[in-house]
Amino acid sequence: MKDINVLLDYLDELYPDARCELLYHKDYELLIATVLSAQCTDKRVNMITKILWEKYDIFSLAKANISDVEEIIRPLGSFTKKAYYIVCIAQRLVKDYDGCVPNDRVYLESLPGVGRKTCNVVLSNLFDVPAIAVDTHVERVSKRLSLAFKNDSVQVVEKKLMKKFPKEKWSKLHHQLVLFGRYQCKAINPSCDGCKLKEFCKYYK
Repeated sequence: MKDINVLLDYLDELYPDARCELLYHKDYELLIATVLSAQCTDKRVNMITKILWEKYDIFSLAKANISDVEEIIRPLGSFTKKAYYIVCIAQRLVKDYDGCVPNDRVYLESLPGVGRKTCNVVLSNLFDVPAIAVDTHVERVSKRLSLAFKNDSVQVVEKKLMKKFPKEKWSKLHHQLVLFGRYQCKAINPSCDGCKLKEFCKYYK
Protein backbone atom coordinates (compact mmCIF):
# COMPACT_ATOMS: atom_id res chain seq x y z
CA MET A 1 0.00 0.00 0.00
CA LYS A 2 1.74 3.13 -1.23
CA ASP A 3 -0.54 5.92 0.01
CA ILE A 4 -0.57 5.48 3.76
CA ASN A 5 -2.67 8.62 4.17
CA VAL A 6 -5.64 6.79 2.65
CA LEU A 7 -5.31 4.20 5.42
CA LEU A 8 -4.81 6.78 8.16
CA ASP A 9 -7.80 8.84 7.02
CA TYR A 10 -10.06 5.77 6.83
CA LEU A 11 -8.99 4.54 10.26
CA ASP A 12 -9.62 8.02 11.68
CA GLU A 13 -13.06 7.91 10.11
CA LEU A 14 -13.84 4.49 11.60
CA TYR A 15 -12.10 4.80 14.96
CA PRO A 16 -11.38 8.44 15.79
CA ASP A 17 -11.03 7.72 19.51
CA ALA A 18 -9.44 4.28 19.36
CA ARG A 19 -8.15 3.03 22.68
CA CYS A 20 -7.31 -0.16 24.52
CA GLU A 21 -10.39 -2.31 25.16
CA LEU A 22 -8.86 -4.04 28.18
CA LEU A 23 -10.40 -2.56 31.33
CA TYR A 24 -8.08 -1.41 34.11
CA HIS A 25 -7.90 1.10 36.95
CA LYS A 26 -4.32 0.59 38.12
CA ASP A 27 -1.09 0.25 36.17
CA TYR A 28 -0.51 -3.36 37.23
CA GLU A 29 -4.05 -4.29 36.19
CA LEU A 30 -3.23 -3.39 32.58
CA LEU A 31 0.00 -5.39 32.66
CA ILE A 32 -1.72 -8.48 34.09
CA ALA A 33 -4.70 -8.16 31.72
CA THR A 34 -2.39 -7.92 28.71
CA VAL A 35 -0.55 -11.07 29.76
CA LEU A 36 -3.89 -12.85 30.21
CA SER A 37 -5.12 -11.67 26.79
CA ALA A 38 -2.71 -13.92 24.88
CA GLN A 39 -4.80 -16.18 22.60
CA CYS A 40 -7.96 -14.78 24.18
CA THR A 41 -10.46 -11.99 23.53
CA ASP A 42 -10.36 -8.75 25.49
CA LYS A 43 -14.04 -9.19 26.30
CA ARG A 44 -13.44 -12.49 28.06
CA VAL A 45 -10.35 -11.15 29.83
CA ASN A 46 -12.38 -8.21 31.16
CA MET A 47 -14.93 -10.62 32.63
CA ILE A 48 -12.21 -12.57 34.42
CA THR A 49 -10.11 -9.65 35.65
CA LYS A 50 -13.22 -8.17 37.25
CA ILE A 51 -13.41 -11.29 39.40
CA LEU A 52 -9.64 -11.43 39.92
CA TRP A 53 -9.36 -7.87 41.23
CA GLU A 54 -12.35 -8.30 43.52
CA LYS A 55 -10.28 -10.92 45.36
CA TYR A 56 -6.72 -9.62 44.99
CA ASP A 57 -4.62 -6.53 44.68
CA ILE A 58 -0.99 -6.68 43.56
CA PHE A 59 0.25 -7.40 47.09
CA SER A 60 -2.18 -10.21 47.86
CA LEU A 61 -1.70 -11.65 44.36
CA ALA A 62 2.02 -11.89 45.09
CA LYS A 63 1.17 -14.13 48.06
CA ALA A 64 -1.67 -16.04 46.38
CA ASN A 65 -1.88 -19.78 46.04
CA ILE A 66 -1.39 -20.43 42.32
CA SER A 67 -4.11 -23.09 42.27
CA ASP A 68 -6.61 -20.51 43.55
CA VAL A 69 -5.61 -18.14 40.77
CA GLU A 70 -5.89 -20.97 38.24
CA GLU A 71 -9.53 -21.53 39.21
CA ILE A 72 -10.37 -17.88 38.55
CA ILE A 73 -8.63 -17.59 35.20
CA ARG A 74 -9.46 -21.12 33.97
CA PRO A 75 -11.93 -19.84 31.27
CA LEU A 76 -9.09 -17.98 29.53
CA GLY A 77 -7.19 -21.05 28.39
CA SER A 78 -3.52 -21.84 29.17
CA PHE A 79 -4.59 -21.01 32.72
CA THR A 80 -1.84 -23.02 34.44
CA LYS A 81 0.90 -21.13 32.65
CA LYS A 82 -0.85 -17.77 32.94
CA ALA A 83 -1.52 -18.20 36.66
CA TYR A 84 2.18 -18.87 37.22
CA TYR A 85 3.10 -15.83 35.12
CA ILE A 86 0.85 -13.34 36.88
CA VAL A 87 1.73 -14.47 40.40
CA CYS A 88 5.43 -14.23 39.54
CA ILE A 89 4.90 -10.80 37.97
CA ALA A 90 3.12 -9.64 41.13
CA GLN A 91 6.00 -10.94 43.28
CA ARG A 92 8.59 -9.16 41.15
CA LEU A 93 6.70 -5.86 41.08
CA VAL A 94 6.15 -5.90 44.84
CA LYS A 95 9.80 -6.76 45.51
CA ASP A 96 11.35 -4.37 43.00
CA TYR A 97 8.92 -1.43 42.66
CA ASP A 98 6.53 -1.60 45.63
CA GLY A 99 3.82 -2.97 43.33
CA CYS A 100 4.11 -0.30 40.62
CA VAL A 101 4.81 -0.83 36.93
CA PRO A 102 8.01 0.97 35.86
CA ASN A 103 8.61 2.77 32.58
CA ASP A 104 11.45 0.37 31.81
CA ARG A 105 11.32 -1.85 28.73
CA VAL A 106 14.27 -4.02 29.74
CA TYR A 107 12.77 -4.73 33.15
CA LEU A 108 9.28 -5.39 31.82
CA GLU A 109 10.54 -7.81 29.17
CA SER A 110 12.40 -9.69 31.90
CA LEU A 111 9.08 -10.58 33.56
CA PRO A 112 7.63 -14.04 32.84
CA GLY A 113 5.01 -14.01 30.09
CA VAL A 114 5.89 -10.47 29.00
CA GLY A 115 7.17 -10.20 25.43
CA ARG A 116 7.65 -7.22 23.18
CA LYS A 117 3.97 -6.99 22.21
CA THR A 118 2.80 -6.90 25.83
CA CYS A 119 5.53 -4.44 26.72
CA ASN A 120 4.53 -2.15 23.84
CA VAL A 121 0.88 -2.17 24.98
CA VAL A 122 1.87 -1.28 28.54
CA LEU A 123 4.42 1.42 27.70
CA SER A 124 2.12 3.02 25.13
CA ASN A 125 -0.96 3.12 27.34
CA LEU A 126 0.63 3.91 30.70
CA PHE A 127 3.52 6.16 29.71
CA ASP A 128 2.63 7.47 26.23
CA VAL A 129 5.73 5.83 24.77
CA PRO A 130 5.31 5.70 20.96
CA ALA A 131 4.92 2.01 20.13
CA ILE A 132 3.15 -0.39 17.78
CA ALA A 133 2.16 -3.66 19.39
CA VAL A 134 1.76 -6.31 16.71
CA ASP A 135 -0.91 -8.79 17.74
CA THR A 136 -2.74 -11.22 15.47
CA HIS A 137 -5.09 -8.47 14.19
CA VAL A 138 -2.34 -5.97 13.40
CA GLU A 139 -0.30 -8.68 11.70
CA ARG A 140 -3.24 -9.86 9.56
CA VAL A 141 -4.25 -6.36 8.44
CA SER A 142 -0.66 -5.37 7.71
CA LYS A 143 -0.12 -8.38 5.46
CA ARG A 144 -3.46 -8.05 3.67
CA LEU A 145 -2.72 -4.41 2.87
CA SER A 146 0.83 -5.20 1.68
CA LEU A 147 2.40 -3.23 4.51
CA ALA A 148 4.39 -6.40 5.19
CA PHE A 149 5.10 -9.68 3.43
CA LYS A 150 3.23 -12.90 4.15
CA ASN A 151 6.21 -14.62 5.79
CA ASP A 152 7.39 -11.65 7.87
CA SER A 153 7.70 -12.29 11.59
CA VAL A 154 5.82 -10.05 14.01
CA GLN A 155 9.12 -8.29 14.79
CA VAL A 156 9.65 -7.53 11.10
CA VAL A 157 6.03 -6.35 10.74
CA GLU A 158 6.55 -3.98 13.68
CA LYS A 159 9.75 -2.55 12.16
CA LYS A 160 8.08 -2.03 8.79
CA LEU A 161 5.10 -0.24 10.33
CA MET A 162 7.40 1.97 12.38
CA LYS A 163 9.29 2.87 9.22
CA LYS A 164 6.18 3.60 7.13
CA PHE A 165 4.23 5.70 9.65
CA PRO A 166 5.13 8.87 11.58
CA LYS A 167 6.24 8.19 15.16
CA GLU A 168 3.53 10.41 16.62
CA LYS A 169 0.92 8.17 14.96
CA TRP A 170 2.21 4.83 16.25
CA SER A 171 0.23 4.37 19.45
CA LYS A 172 -3.12 5.48 18.03
CA LEU A 173 -2.49 3.52 14.84
CA HIS A 174 -1.88 0.38 16.88
CA HIS A 175 -5.30 0.65 18.53
CA GLN A 176 -6.98 1.49 15.23
CA LEU A 177 -5.45 -1.52 13.47
CA VAL A 178 -6.48 -3.79 16.34
CA LEU A 179 -10.07 -2.58 16.17
CA PHE A 180 -10.11 -2.72 12.36
CA GLY A 181 -8.87 -6.30 12.43
CA ARG A 182 -11.20 -7.27 15.25
CA TYR A 183 -14.42 -5.84 13.82
CA GLN A 184 -13.94 -5.25 10.08
CA CYS A 185 -10.97 -7.09 8.59
CA LYS A 186 -11.69 -10.29 10.49
CA ALA A 187 -9.79 -13.53 9.92
CA ILE A 188 -12.99 -15.25 8.77
CA ASN A 189 -15.75 -13.48 6.84
CA PRO A 190 -14.24 -9.98 6.82
CA SER A 191 -16.54 -7.07 5.94
CA CYS A 192 -15.06 -6.35 2.52
CA ASP A 193 -18.02 -4.90 0.65
CA GLY A 194 -18.13 -1.49 2.28
CA CYS A 195 -14.40 -1.28 2.99
CA LYS A 196 -12.61 1.70 1.46
CA LEU A 197 -9.32 -0.20 1.46
CA LYS A 198 -10.40 -3.21 -0.58
CA GLU A 199 -8.63 -2.00 -3.73
CA PHE A 200 -5.34 -2.30 -1.80
CA CYS A 201 -6.20 -5.63 -0.17
CA LYS A 202 -4.61 -8.94 -1.17
CA TYR A 203 -7.40 -10.90 0.52
CA TYR A 204 -10.14 -9.11 -1.45
CA LYS A 205 -8.31 -9.53 -4.74
